[in-house]
Amino acid sequence: MNATPQPPTSAAPVRLERDGSVGFIVIDNPPINAGSLGVRQGLIAALGELAGDASLAAGVLIGAGTTFIAGSDLREFSAPLADPQMPAVIAAIEACPKPVVAAIHGAALGGGYEIALACDARVALADAVVGLPEGTFGIIPGAGGTVRLPRLTDAATALDIVSTCRRVKAPEAKALGLIDAVVDELRPGAAAFALSLKGAKRRLRDLPTKPVEAEAFEKAATAALKRGRCRPYAQEQVAALRRAFEAPFDAALAEERAVFQRLRQSDESAALRHLFFAEREAARIDGLEGAKPLPVKSVGIVGAGTMGSGIAAAFLAAGLPITLVDLKPELLDAARQRVAGFLAKAAKPAALTTSSELGALAPCELVIEAVFEDMAVKQDLLRRLDGIVRPDAILASNTSYLDLDAIAAATAEPARVVGLHFFAPAHVMKLLEIVRGAKTAPAVLASALKLGRALGKVAVVSGVGDGFIGNRIYNAYRTQCEAMLLAGALPEEIDGAIEALGFAMGPFAVSDLSGLDIAWANRKRKQAETGDHSDVPVLEWLVAGGRLGRKTGAGWYAYEDGRRSPDPAVAGLVVKARAERGVTAASLGRETIQNRAMAAIVNEALLVLEDGIAARPSDIDLVLINGYGFPRHLGGPLWWAKTQDRQRLEQALQALQGLKRRGDLARLD
Repeated sequence: MNATPQPPTSAAPVRLERDGSVGFIVIDNPPINAGSLGVRQGLIAALGELAGDASLAAGVLIGAGTTFIAGSDLREFSAPLADPQMPAVIAAIEACPKPVVAAIHGAALGGGYEIALACDARVALADAVVGLPEGTFGIIPGAGGTVRLPRLTDAATALDIVSTCRRVKAPEAKALGLIDAVVDELRPGAAAFALSLKGAKRRLRDLPTKPVEAEAFEKAATAALKRGRCRPYAQEQVAALRRAFEAPFDAALAEERAVFQRLRQSDESAALRHLFFAEREAARIDGLEGAKPLPVKSVGIVGAGTMGSGIAAAFLAAGLPITLVDLKPELLDAARQRVAGFLAKAAKPAALTTSSELGALAPCELVIEAVFEDMAVKQDLLRRLDGIVRPDAILASNTSYLDLDAIAAATAEPARVVGLHFFAPAHVMKLLEIVRGAKTAPAVLASALKLGRALGKVAVVSGVGDGFIGNRIYNAYRTQCEAMLLAGALPEEIDGAIEALGFAMGPFAVSDLSGLDIAWANRKRKQAETGDHSDVPVLEWLVAGGRLGRKTGAGWYAYEDGRRSPDPAVAGLVVKARAERGVTAASLGRETIQNRAMAAIVNEALLVLEDGIAARPSDIDLVLINGYGFPRHLGGPLWWAKTQDRQRLEQALQALQGLKRRGDLARLD
């Protein structure tokens, strides 16, 4: 090897650097070296240069910066792909007469790992990851991933990797055969491996698939279909991995590409790509230019109930020590056990301290209140915390509905108050609504966004308003579903229609899970504030009868051994409500139920946008997807609405019952 490599022969995004008898093909397309058109063109040119240079014995593909190739350029996926496409790059690697080794650091994902699979060997640093996560976007690998991977590991293991979309760390990848070696220094290690091949090619296309037991593959297939809810991409994942060991190599390769192209152009894939870009857009907040996050190294939480324990577990799993306080000491032991259960699979959780004294929170840089959803209770607590916590500490409220500005007004410094609305179970649910008060300081908001990233949450900023983004929309949806009870449907019919759309659960099943007393408490609060008592009274009657949902064994449904079933008693209450309101019921078909439910969500989402509670339509999509079980394959309510026939959607809005305001569909344009 030369002590000083020769200068590169070309500029970014791909260049060939000569170092002795090894040609390093460097991909330099920041920030993630995505396999865009320029990279594909550059790779083919560099491979040709490598092949034609008699002084070079082998080649190494390596990424500049912090990663190998972290995937394809998703911005290209909404239009016909320009040539050369990825299979042409892979064909050029295989056709190169000299061995080519992939040198992996950071991530080799999707098309990036497919390029690595085309190489004659793969070496990686210990902290590198590889994977084929195309299922995230409703597609399958399209450049040989499903055909070559089973030649390194068995098809059942390959299907598990593809269907989970997981990132396999280098040590495990080495054990599974996905890479050939883990090296301490990437460039010299890869060069040495390339030269050790002594000019020999080791193409995976020339190898048979690894043996796989039929039972193991069928078990993996069942798991993959369940994991993907039998969506088209999940079915095609299974079919592609089955073809890998049943069909000739080139036939399997051609069919994989055809399926990839078809799925890439599907509505589902477009919706999932929309969500991918929406997450990045959500972090761009007006007014935060130059705002520096405050340091948060210790967190205090007040309230040791289920929510407080879940929030504590989320922070502990992220490595932030927690002081959990509850003024009822008897609750703390149960909270400790609950948190320990939540963290059973956490690698190295931080330390948990419990106390029944608010004074224990004095050193914390962030204190979150997770107490009962009552304005007076929350204001009193923040007033007391004001005199206890350090002057530069952030005070956060986990309120689900209440006016954050009114809560913040109880403190001497409203600028340090922010809303952190976690969703139950807080250590599992991806959504974090960050509520920006009228006086919330930019640095405090920036700190909240940084914490959201540290927790692995999808963080969306909301303005102040009853229910913020998510609960406001969900309440409008639930109200419309209850109105359909009067119109002629029963809870199980409504839930069935909603779940058929792809929702995780229908509204009545969700209400039973969260507790009818919670919904009733919020309804009473709103009735007291507005004087509006037009709600369907069935919820009130169920609560009065002690039917609070799953926790009492009965709610909108009856429960036996945890399984829900329709209850004639509930049907009787619905009939009673219809009689009291003088309504003559008519049968509602599944499509009518679905149209009214979706229209209610879209209408309120448009109003949330109009009122400035959400900054952009995609923020609303993220909230409903990640916090409320809205089907991912539909892309969120406003993305879905954009794909619908405008006239039919307008008719659906007009058919909604009891609307006080109508959303403007022009906001979708």
